[in-house]
Amino acid sequence: MNKTFLLCVCTMIATGAGISVANNVLNSAPATTVTAQPVDLTVAADKALPCVVHIKYLQNSKVQEVEMQSDPFEDFFSPFFGQRGQGQKRKIQTPKKEGAGSGVIISQDGYIVTNNHVVEGADELTVTLNDNREYSARIIGTDKATDLALIKINDKNLPAIKIISSDDIKVGEWVLAIGHPFNLRATVTAGIVSAKARSLGANGIEAFIQTDAAINQGNSGGALVNARGELIGINAMLYSQTGNFTGYGFAIPTTIMNKVVADLKEYGTVQRGLLGIQGQDVRIYIDAQKEQHKEVDLGTNEGIYVAKISEDGAAYDADLQEGDVITAIDGQKVTKMAELQEILATKRPGDKVNVSFMRKKSKKNVTVTLKNERGTTNVVKDADLDILGATFREINDKEKEEMNINYGIKVVKVGNGKFKERSIPVGVYILKVNERPVKTVSELNDIVKEASKSKSPVLYIQGMYPSGKKDYFTVPLED
Repeated sequence: MNKTFLLCVCTMIATGAGISVANNVLNSAPATTVTAQPVDLTVAADKALPCVVHIKYLQNSKVQEVEMQSDPFEDFFSPFFGQRGQGQKRKIQTPKKEGAGSGVIISQDGYIVTNNHVVEGADELTVTLNDNREYSARIIGTDKATDLALIKINDKNLPAIKIISSDDIKVGEWVLAIGHPFNLRATVTAGIVSAKARSLGANGIEAFIQTDAAINQGNSGGALVNARGELIGINAMLYSQTGNFTGYGFAIPTTIMNKVVADLKEYGTVQRGLLGIQGQDVRIYIDAQKEQHKEVDLGTNEGIYVAKISEDGAAYDADLQEGDVITAIDGQKVTKMAELQEILATKRPGDKVNVSFMRKKSKKNVTVTLKNERGTTNVVKDADLDILGATFREINDKEKEEMNINYGIKVVKVGNGKFKERSIPVGVYILKVNERPVKTVSELNDIVKEASKSKSPVLYIQGMYPSGKKDYFTVPLED
């Protein structure tokens, strides 16, 4: 009732303002007539509601081995009884986890965009449409840096939302946030765009659309649409000290979403064109210098202050320098880091961009060829265990006792792949990879994925033969 009342009050105030303007115009001539336009959001809701789905998350109960904390009394008596509490392992049963969120159908053949945090770690995903049809979904790809995920259900002729560029929206424009908060079905809230390119420090890449349309728990992954029902963002988070909506919500703009979706479909991982700099908003830099009683004149109060240049990065090759101030990319003005991130998030390694910048208060331009995180312009593919060409399983209790080890996985089959190329045989126990203990096959898969996207795509494996002999293997993930 309170939300409805507040929205009605806002409508009445806007209408009253329009009447006041009209009366003033009548009493003063000549003048241009200005009338307030009523906003009807029912059409937008009708268009968008069928495209927003409920996502149920399930993580099954699992058995995990954990290291128990040391008991000081047990440690005291252990010399007499030959046991120590420190370092003891125990198997525990993790509880089943359930959660819920929202998603947006972006194509008639069943592709759905949601947040990474809605689906991360899920063993099962159930998608329910607005007409109560229910589907099992599979994850196509995820991107933690932007908190986006792409999932898919199998069907045709599904209601797909119309997507427009979030660059076209304006501060003050009416929007609807649509999702399934608190497990309630199909909820619509209204507000305006209160800011663009907002950064909160929650994700690696951020340029949020800020809105006062209510976004609550369960709205994550839902749609932020304009007054015509067109998608402009994916609802991601709220700003609150209570856990519930208290004024502002934040959505990932479609400019970033479109690029992430395209990359996940084509490559399985997001291809990022990086400039190779570290920096901050000029305003923040100037204020920090003032706190140290230093006067700074950069020739501008807007832009990105370049604090550091990566030696194998794109900016270094283009002769950008520390102390430069980036003011525009391809003619598009950038006043803060979030705006720069939003532009670069649409680029891939190898793309060329024109960078406008200030150096010692002089205006300059340079063409920069963007690179990936490895310092090259190649496509970075997200490798998994398939690249190794081997099959693994976790070691059992008997093997732990025989080999005198507490954890590890065993190579049970070797086919065509990196293991065969490096002559790693069947039967080897893998204990550590890249200095990280490997207790499960899933952990190995995570390490392979992480290494495949690093500047040094190599696995350094610490293993043990069935004879007890230890050995070390180096496995490059690239040819």
